This record gives sequence, C-alpha cells and structure tokens, in this order.
Amino acid sequence: MECIGTGSDVECVVPLTDRESKVVGKFAGRAMKTSGWSGDMASSSDRGQTILDNKNNPEGVVQVSVIDMVLETLLLISPFFFWGTAMVAMKGVLPKAGPLFVASFRLIPAGTLLIAFASSRGRKMPVGTSAWLAIALFGLIDASCFQGFLTEGLRKTSAGLGSVIIDSQPLTVAVLAALLFGETLGPIAISGLGLGIVGLILLEVHSVIVLGKSEVGQWTLWDSGEWWMLLAAQSMAVGTVMVRWVCQYSDPIMATGWHMVLGGLPLLALSVWQQDPALSGHIQDLNINDWGALFYSSLFGSAISYGVFFYNATRGSLTKLSSLTFLTPMFATLFGYLVLDEMLSGVQLAGAVVTLVGIYMVNLKIGSETQDKVD
Repeated sequence: MECIGTGSDVECVVPLTDRESKVVGKFAGRAMKTSGWSGDMASSSDRGQTILDNKNNPEGVVQVSVIDMVLETLLLISPFFFWGTAMVAMKGVLPKAGPLFVASFRLIPAGTLLIAFASSRGRKMPVGTSAWLAIALFGLIDASCFQGFLTEGLRKTSAGLGSVIIDSQPLTVAVLAALLFGETLGPIAISGLGLGIVGLILLEVHSVIVLGKSEVGQWTLWDSGEWWMLLAAQSMAVGTVMVRWVCQYSDPIMATGWHMVLGGLPLLALSVWQQDPALSGHIQDLNINDWGALFYSSLFGSAISYGVFFYNATRGSLTKLSSLTFLTPMFATLFGYLVLDEMLSGVQLAGAVVTLVGIYMVNLKIGSETQDKVD
C-alpha cells in the first residue's frame, strides 16, 4: 500500500480485489477498456466505441474512440472535482448549520457507507486493542482535527483559497517522510518545498495586512481563516504519515471508514455543546438545497471520491493522480466564484499560483517514486 497527497483527504493506493474494482468501476462510470478488465466490460458491439481487431492489429493495440478518451479523462479527474466542489457546498451551508455540525455530517455518513461497502466485499473488521487504538488516534488527528479546523477556517476564508492551503499538505508529508522514514528529497522536491512555503507566506500576509488594518488592537492569528486552514493541512499531513502504521493493524478501507465515524463523533458532541444552529432548534431552517449540500459534501466529497480514487489507483494511474492535485483548488476557486461570488486579490492569486507550482513539483516527484515501486 502506498499513499500520496492529493487534496482534501488522505488518499492511499488500496489493493482492491477484481470484484471490488468492478463494483467501484460501475459506481464511478464506464471506463476505457484495459488489459486487466477486458473480460468484465461489455462487448464492443454493445458499446460501439472500443475496437480491437486481432486480424488487422496483430500486436493487440487497443484503439480508443474520442468518447472513450473523454470518459477516461472524466473518470480520472472526478475525485478532484468532488473534493473541490465539496468545499463550496460546505461553505454555503455553514451559516445555517454551524461549522462543527457540517464537519461531523461530512464524516459520519461517508464513513458508514465505506464500512458497509468493505463489509459487503468481505473485508475484515478491526480486531484487537492495537487496531482500535490506532484507528482512534488516526480518527482524532485526520478526521476530528482536520475537518474541525477546515470548517472553522472555511467560515473566514474563501473555498478556493482554503482549498489551496489544504492542498499544501504534501509539502509537510514530504518533510515528515524524510525525517521519519528516511525518504530522500531530490532537487525538484526541495525546490517545490521552497516555492510552496513562499506561496503560503504570500497567502497569509494578505490576511494579516487586511484584517490587521480593519481590526487594529483586536485581531489575532486565530481570526485568520488561512491560519485555520494551515492547521487543517498539517493535521492531514500527519494523518497521511500515520496511514502506514494504522494499516499494519487493520484493513485500509475499514480503517478509513471507521476513522471517519470515530472522528466525526467528537465533532458531533462539540456541535451540541457549542449549540450549532442545526442542533439548537434551527434545523428546520435548512432547506432542500442546504441538505443537498450536506449530503453532497459527505457522499460525493468523501465516500464516492474515495471509491473513484481507489479504482483509478488500481489501474496504474499514480503519477497522473499525483500530478493532477492542482485541479482541486482550481475547481473550488471556479465554483466559489460562480456560486458564492468569491474573488481572490492580486496577492492571494500570486500566492495561490506559487503554492500550486510547488505542490505540483513535490507531488510529481512523489508520484514518480511511487510508480517506480509499483512497477
């Protein structure tokens, strides 16, 4: 099992069985015909798209139509679309529901769905004190802290900008992996780290200048949404590194599902204690669009995006996946503008671009090394 940083959640390459991959593949959409799946796909006459003529093509080269290529591309980028747009959906419903309620709602239904899926596929439940302790700690850091910090930050910053900062977690993962596991950082990764740090400083400088001027004598770092997002990114980075340890005791998919559920429960309790609007007599204020946003962020922004990512990863697309992480903040920024009228200042835009370039360089290096291990 290998893990790479790809955006709004911990993403790891989980070795799915053929049966599981078929289920996820059907759930995600029809994919291009590949060597490991040709026997499970519909015939070419039914699809009318993929053509393999053994007589005219003795070398067995698969010819793919434009429609197949479009479907393949959509399948590849869909997790990043879901993660980016989930940020927008969450921000839109935060004022009515409350940050901790939104955080818990994103985790618990998605985790329950993943546990049900894993159970239906015959995956083993965690057994023993060590397994449950590992999952509980994983849930506290990667679920409770990550989603709690994220939703608090989302109250005070834009979805697009927040997504850029969250997506910076591979920078921390690269450093932690070098310190804890002895993984080497080449010139490309080191340069990417430097650019990423410069970009994050530019993003935070804007917050300090603008808010500091508007709230002289009152503003603190905790009033910065970017600061909360940076804390969320660090929580996610530590969680990513913990995955290797957690999966020594439990099935990866089971651990993912249970860490969501266990991590969501403290957030739900804090939501009650903090009297978030949704749990303090105002749940009736949530309309159908608000509930749609909540379920979208949980099901599509967590459970389904995991399933599609696992499916793509099992098909040998690790380098592509790691190099496409920049799409998450791009989708978040685009839909934040279209749905929420969010705008980035010049300094924020410059910081976002520099940060994304740094992330791309680090992820490209990590993705290449991971692909070499798989090959």
